[in-house]
Amino acid sequence: MRILVVEDNDELAGLIGEGLADADYETERVATAAAARKALASTRYAALLLDLGLPDADGMALLSDIRGRHDGIPVLVLTARAGVHDRVAGLRAGADDYLTKPFAFEELVARLEALLRRPREMTGAVLALANVTFNTEGKQAFIDDEPQLLSARECAVLEILLRRRDRVVSKKAVEAQLFGIDGEVTSNAVEVYVHRLRKQLADGGAKVQIHTVRGIGYMIAGAR
Repeated sequence: MRILVVEDNDELAGLIGEGLADADYETERVATAAAARKALASTRYAALLLDLGLPDADGMALLSDIRGRHDGIPVLVLTARAGVHDRVAGLRAGADDYLTKPFAFEELVARLEALLRRPREMTGAVLALANVTFNTEGKQAFIDDEPQLLSARECAVLEILLRRRDRVVSKKAVEAQLFGIDGEVTSNAVEVYVHRLRKQLADGGAKVQIHTVRGIGYMIAGAR
């Protein structure tokens, strides 16, 4: 599992990275809010460890941005702000957990493991790729936080592709998602809905592409 660590203290960031590596986690470390935004826009992480005292912005503002674009990534705040008011503000802003410095590394790992076990995250209530997000509970797609008017079957295609982002999804799997395993399907039905979804995403300025893998199926990936 890949964890994004947003921490401007190089020594502490290095210790966190080493400790998480020993616990079989892969980490990517950045020191600013701007670098964190760039990383989150291009890569899918299992969780985010977020320091609040960043040099270019308050970590709370970054957290608000993340939740504002409907990104459900688990966020564990790591900060020296130990007051009750600070903890409450962090949790209300969208943090899943809050750990004050200094902390025992064993507790950090245990809290991270608990976050990653939560069913909400395991089922992927919010799927995201580049500037596209999809709320699987409300069946609503967003591009740059703007809601998109997609049909039920266009939403179904988007969901199955996002759940397997950067991997090929067979045409048969898409058919089953759209029409059920035993549903009657015309020869070009899947192509029609994929074409409509492509157009909707392109018209909305989505920074993703749906690729056709001839004879196999489809894959969604960030635009290059």
